[in-house]
Amino acid sequence: MLDEGLLILRLVLGIILAAHGVQKLFGWFGGYGIKGTGQWLESIGVKPGAFFAFLAGAAELVGGFFVAAGVYTTVGAWLIILVMLVAVLKVHLKNGFWNGSNGFEFNLLIIAAAVSVLLTGPGSYTLF
Repeated sequence: MLDEGLLILRLVLGIILAAHGVQKLFGWFGGYGIKGTGQWLESIGVKPGAFFAFLAGAAELVGGFFVAAGVYTTVGAWLIILVMLVAVLKVHLKNGFWNGSNGFEFNLLIIAAAVSVLLTGPGSYTLF
């Protein structure tokens, strides 16, 4: 059942991250797109905002797709880990642990899931 467990982990992690990526890139699913995300990033001191909004959105979309599909999972997992580490350091760490206070709890869970995929590999069920 290891392969089935990895498939569930990969699909949930990858789809959630890819969805966050399209929120940033295209404004889908209630997101703000590059312009809105870029403005928010600039408001917290990340400049140029639109450039970093594109990088974060692309990392989430590509990393999420790679992990969900089970292809290039090392690259996908690292993209997810890196974007979540930046989110923790720039936004969430100062708010403490709990997600209800905008803390880093949820980001840590995403990082742990991505590290698990990185260490175990994709399992047998992959797109290719």
